[in-house]
Amino acid sequence: MGIIGAITMPLFFASNALYPIDMMPEGIKHLAIVNPLTYVVDALRKLLTYNSYEVLADIAITSIFVLISVAAALKMLSKIIE
Repeated sequence: MGIIGAITMPLFFASNALYPIDMMPEGIKHLAIVNPLTYVVDALRKLLTYNSYEVLADIAITSIFVLISVAAALKMLSKIIE
């Protein structure tokens, strides 16, 4: 439980879930742009609040992150198994 909190809390606070990216300090703003949770929150906000279906960019960025993460995990798994 502690490991999950140590990973998810920084991702949550460095995303745009609580504050808009425009109001963040410069250092956290750069972290928010790289953070995949920012794009998930943005897509949900567009779908639920604005009734907008312009979420293709957010879904594409999230999908690219997932593909890179799975590829890295598979590569590490093959090293662990050997």
